[in-house]
Amino acid sequence: MHVLARRVAGQLVFNTKPSPLLRIPRISRFQPHNCSPYLPLQRLTTHLRYQNMSVPSHLLADEKAPVCRLEIQPHFDNLSAKEKLYAHHISKASFAGTRVVLRQVSPESEPLFDLILTVARHVGNDFSKIVEACSVTEDEKEKFVEFGSQVLANLGNYKSFGDQKFVPRIPVETFTKIASITPEAAKIWEGIKEQVYQITPEGITLLGYPPEHMSAYYPDSPAITKADIETCGETFVSNGVLVEHTRLKQLKDGNFEMLVASEKTGEGSTYETKDGRKITTVYGDHSEEMKVMADELDGARKSALNDTQEKMMEEYVKSFREGSLEAHKESQRYWIKDIGPTIETNIGFIETYRDPAGTKAYFEGWVAVVNKERTKVFGKLVERAGDFIPKLPWSKEFEKDKFQKPDFTSLEVLTFNSDGIPAGINIPNYDDIRMTLGFKNVSLGNVLNAKSPSERVTFIDGKDLSLFERLRGPAFELQVGLHELLGHGSGKLLQETEKGVFNFDKENPPISPLDGKPVSTYYKVGETWGSVFGATAASYEECRAECVAMYLCPDREILEVFGHTDDTEAAAEDVLYISYLQMARAGLLALEFWDPKTKKWGQAHMRARYSILQCFLSAPDNFVSLDSTTSDHSDLTIHLDRSKIRSHGLKAVEKYLQELHIYKASADVKGGVALYDKMTSVSDTMAKFRDVVMSKKQPRKQFVQANTTLSEGEVTIKEYEATQQGLIQSWLDREEIVGAAKQY
Repeated sequence: MHVLARRVAGQLVFNTKPSPLLRIPRISRFQPHNCSPYLPLQRLTTHLRYQNMSVPSHLLADEKAPVCRLEIQPHFDNLSAKEKLYAHHISKASFAGTRVVLRQVSPESEPLFDLILTVARHVGNDFSKIVEACSVTEDEKEKFVEFGSQVLANLGNYKSFGDQKFVPRIPVETFTKIASITPEAAKIWEGIKEQVYQITPEGITLLGYPPEHMSAYYPDSPAITKADIETCGETFVSNGVLVEHTRLKQLKDGNFEMLVASEKTGEGSTYETKDGRKITTVYGDHSEEMKVMADELDGARKSALNDTQEKMMEEYVKSFREGSLEAHKESQRYWIKDIGPTIETNIGFIETYRDPAGTKAYFEGWVAVVNKERTKVFGKLVERAGDFIPKLPWSKEFEKDKFQKPDFTSLEVLTFNSDGIPAGINIPNYDDIRMTLGFKNVSLGNVLNAKSPSERVTFIDGKDLSLFERLRGPAFELQVGLHELLGHGSGKLLQETEKGVFNFDKENPPISPLDGKPVSTYYKVGETWGSVFGATAASYEECRAECVAMYLCPDREILEVFGHTDDTEAAAEDVLYISYLQMARAGLLALEFWDPKTKKWGQAHMRARYSILQCFLSAPDNFVSLDSTTSDHSDLTIHLDRSKIRSHGLKAVEKYLQELHIYKASADVKGGVALYDKMTSVSDTMAKFRDVVMSKKQPRKQFVQANTTLSEGEVTIKEYEATQQGLIQSWLDREEIVGAAKQY
């Protein structure tokens, strides 16, 4: 389970990931500009062309989004020459995957990326030039830059956190004027302008199953349905095919191609679905990018700091050249064995959040420098993990036979290239590796500590505001640590590991604490957590891990491990209070990611937090309340009785966590999904608060990352100013590794 405490929305948002369904190679290169969208494009209406007034406000690009720099230079400067070279090659490999990420978002994302950088390069990143050259106003220029910055920050025109489309705040005609500044940009724009502004049918503005929603995991497949996708998924499971690095294409004759990401090209195995259709494996999806990544990773292999890293890089190279997920799994085995490195890294098709089926993963690559001082805190938690796991509300039959103590490090990110940046990570996601070898946890320090002076704290009572602002950082670090190590790191899946072989006593199954009866379900051979729970798995596991954090953070021994006692400046009881209050607030903010028309949740982590708020609200004696005295709820405030955290809140969390865990452990998908759907259902009472949540929502942070350069054997680093122009310049400087604009 690649579980990452990822992308903080406002403040606390983990990016964790459950174990994906399967992992299979991606095939055939996808040229987004040649892909037809899943829905026929609608002609833009006149009023949309002239006024964005007709576009719902939640679909408009962010205004005045905070831009934060990932501070890294002091940490990078302390590295040896060989360490810098190793990090440099991995950074380049990570950025070489940029176009892969773009192609996994929407057909227009890659050409839109190229258009923005083409215009920026033409004006030397001085956008004041377009005011006169294109006859646009200063305000229109600013809105173009804001849109471009958001596309680069999300690597696409759908928000990385929430999967919601965003469109420019300027009319189509104005955008056309700006694009016409250079023939190359004008040509790109002519081919995508309708897609960029398309907001009908409404479903196209959310990522999800085609044809109702947008998904780039099923390119050139206008007729593909959810049933088709599920049928192919069943075929992959029954044949033991891993699909994380693939996309699925439906042909005109109704058969399919499984597109595998690899440098090599050509056809591979063919599979037959239960209804007699063929699925042909086609290698070479993203072939050009996979070659560049493999070459850079081979460079990292030559500068590896130990034998384990060298072997890990060899397997990465093999995986990317051949499209082998088995090689990628082998790389992860070496990665787990690379204990206490100075440079930490991972790369590949890791997280499955954005595929509606929850099986195909998006690309990410990252490299970071270990912060040894902050790592000591997490090391203490790892050492004591064996004491804390038995405190969780289930018997040993539902827990791993042996807890494999993982590496848990605090990192300062040099490069994190994907659709967004997490706050923490727990990987690998492969269930069989996690159950036997274990996993690693990392906390991304310079992501956690990135602050925006313009950020406002909403829905918190004035008397709590100062304490909240002072302790939200320590409370979040506590939550990330528990969430990653003891949340995603705990639990056992009851499995038939091979025909007739079980990892539990099949004749005397464990007794479920939910009904006092022996469990009657388990994971069959070839089934995984992701394949059984499907699209619900990601959010469900995120919720389980969050509940573990909420269940354990009141423990005084754990608070002391993180340096919080009654005598410290960040007093233990205050940190506990802010931890619970912060979670309650996150659950309220989650309403932003719930669509009242489709009743669809657009973000797995926020759906999880919403359910935990519901858990808090279910506790008796007014443990948590949402209070308002105005008809528009503009004064909505969260009240949480800190004196009842252990007596009321903890008991409610214990019950919910136990249910989540037992259903997951025993493969009881019926009970688990029913529970989770109930806890994430938005009542009329809660729905009425969504308008005020939307009116007070704030743009997400955009991160500016450094670049490294190798010249005459020496690696140097360049940082950029924390502005939209700085963000754009950082991408302009990556042209050599990302590649020049494609011909559309």
